[in-house]
Amino acid sequence: MIKGVHHVQKRGITGYAYKVAKGMMPKISETERAALNAGTVGFDRNIFGGNPSSADLKNYSVKASAEEQAFLDKEVHEVCELLDDYKITADRDFPEEVWNRWKKQGFFGMIIPKQYGGKGFSAHGHSQVVQMISTRSGSAAGTVTVPNSLGPGELLMRYGTEEQKNYFLPRLASGDLIPCFGLTAPHSGSDAASMSEAYGEVVERNGVLGIVASFNKRYITLAPVAGVVGLAFALKDPKGLLKGTGHEGITIALLERDHPGLEMGRRHDPLVASFMNGTVTGKDVFIPMKSIIGGQTRCGFGWNMLMDCLAEGRSISLPASAVGAAKASLNAVGAYARVRKQFRVPIAEMGGVQEALGRIASEAYTLTSAQMLINSMLAKHEQPAVLSAVMKYETTSRARSVVNDAMDIVGGAGICRGPNNLIGNGYMSLPIAITVEGANILTRSMITFGQGLNRAHPHLINIVNTIEKGDDVKGFTKEVSGFMGHLFTNIGRSLTRAVFRPRSKTDLAAYYEGQLSRLAANFAVSADLALVLGGRLKFEEMLSGRFADAFGTLYLGYASLWYYQQNKHVEGIEALFELSMENLLKQNQDALIGNSKNFPVPGIGPIMRAISFPFGQPYQGSDDAMTKKASDLITRPSGIRELLSQGVFISKDPTDRMRMLNDILPQSIAADKLVSAAKKAKRALTPEEQKQVDHVTAVVNQIVQVDAFDKLGSERYESDDYVRPALRHTKFAAPISVSAATGTA
Repeated sequence: MIKGVHHVQKRGITGYAYKVAKGMMPKISETERAALNAGTVGFDRNIFGGNPSSADLKNYSVKASAEEQAFLDKEVHEVCELLDDYKITADRDFPEEVWNRWKKQGFFGMIIPKQYGGKGFSAHGHSQVVQMISTRSGSAAGTVTVPNSLGPGELLMRYGTEEQKNYFLPRLASGDLIPCFGLTAPHSGSDAASMSEAYGEVVERNGVLGIVASFNKRYITLAPVAGVVGLAFALKDPKGLLKGTGHEGITIALLERDHPGLEMGRRHDPLVASFMNGTVTGKDVFIPMKSIIGGQTRCGFGWNMLMDCLAEGRSISLPASAVGAAKASLNAVGAYARVRKQFRVPIAEMGGVQEALGRIASEAYTLTSAQMLINSMLAKHEQPAVLSAVMKYETTSRARSVVNDAMDIVGGAGICRGPNNLIGNGYMSLPIAITVEGANILTRSMITFGQGLNRAHPHLINIVNTIEKGDDVKGFTKEVSGFMGHLFTNIGRSLTRAVFRPRSKTDLAAYYEGQLSRLAANFAVSADLALVLGGRLKFEEMLSGRFADAFGTLYLGYASLWYYQQNKHVEGIEALFELSMENLLKQNQDALIGNSKNFPVPGIGPIMRAISFPFGQPYQGSDDAMTKKASDLITRPSGIRELLSQGVFISKDPTDRMRMLNDILPQSIAADKLVSAAKKAKRALTPEEQKQVDHVTAVVNQIVQVDAFDKLGSERYESDDYVRPALRHTKFAAPISVSAATGTA
């Protein structure tokens, strides 16, 4: 009898808890459900489980195929030689020869299977092509990205009818049709699924079932030159004409440029970027069902289709460009800081510059590690939806930090625009990468942790599913029991690892894996405790953002560890690995401490902190010695400088500024050694030594010059007798051509 009473009491308690949980948990919408179900889970589940290990990553590796490498070495190099980013920016377009090469050589069909005339490249091959182009021209990389990323090609391969595939894919592969994708609208930016300005209704015209749609899309890359647009809109069927084949909801149509009522061609002007970007509009446009990607059966499935494609595509293109920016900055600015002298010493020897160089080195190593690991996951046919959000946010955000530091180091050489400015255009256009494919603020504060918690947590989604059933107390009880076991297991891990974590750096890999393991348990405990907020957690975006930081730095940390283990033979890698890890540990700790100090439920924050950091905050970040060592390694020829310069385009033109920097760097170091040795010996340089020093001095003098122009802006279109307005009616009112020649203006 007593046992029966306990059973009734237990059912009563769990039943009450179930009722409370239903009241706290907001219903998951169809669009949210589609995002949650998109892609696959893998290593992200291990992080949320609180017990990831480098052993989980030991089978991951990736390299370009022979065909991909040959394409990089020939076609990509050749097209990069043709790219003059300053002229491209001035013209706001690419030369016709570049467009023709992109089309005919398969740049726009890298992801399309060979059976349709495409290159059939892997995700890694695709990313390496985009990365190399980005080191020459960000606008060119953006142009090549779109046909190979989220858009008609990817959607057709996954969901298109055979008729659609056979018609469109060969034309996309050959460049006969340049694609674009219309998603964003004035009132549907981050809230892309709202589709308030893109809507359609099922109708029947002349016996043909179709849709009448109106749409007002903006920010559509390649739209001004596209031959076909993938168009997303909200579909309604008030008359029930679909008759069970397909349903209402977001739908994607594929329309060629000459489709009646479709208007394309107007351009936006995105900062200094020169890729084509503009509007796609139409009013009461009739779209036959055969133009819906996948046919009528795919009506209403558009959001699911987009989320599935985004789960993979967001891991590749923007991260490739961001890593390219970081690598190019490391290569160029590392060399520049060594050859550029002030106060008779290379600026690479100045502490303030070394701080910036150290950050560049650290982030370039971290981003390269993250890219190579995610590419390895994609090579195993994973679609890491949660980690793709991490990649998008972390790579673009950290690349912006790198380029900011690069600008500070090169100073005036980065400010003055011209053909020889290696940093300026990237600096000005980076906000575009921050904004597109999910604005970084949105990605960090709403998507990464929210999607990760629901998708990758070992128990939460099952609890949510039992709540949404409405009457599954038994299932709820089972899942909550598993959740509590997960929580207490990770509490034990956190406390145990706080005590027994490695303290010696004799084995760097073991030391840092021990720290990561401890922080992963801390993250899992904190995430579990945060669920006391219930549905309110969804709206606590500052908390969510810091949890995203903690999760992201754990992925980056394990990626850095994996990359170090794969490249331990490389000279200098220990220094950059140590520097990067110290910074990541501090960033992770700061995120978790920040949440514990700001948690809105009294008492929970101190519990988080007591479990996670019972002996205080052990991670203080990198020190000056680490920074100086890393700075020195990237400003001299070294194994790690060479490794982190892989994929950076270096022109064959000996007068190209990037080529000059790489050529003169070892010669400059050798010349400095000659001068130092002669000074120490109190002797003059030999004629041969002087010749070597003079050569370096002459080349460096050329490198530090910035571009200057006789005419800029509207002056370029004026006649030779043009006088600048400020000089008119003064005694200096000579034409520009005369003033420039005499030096009087």
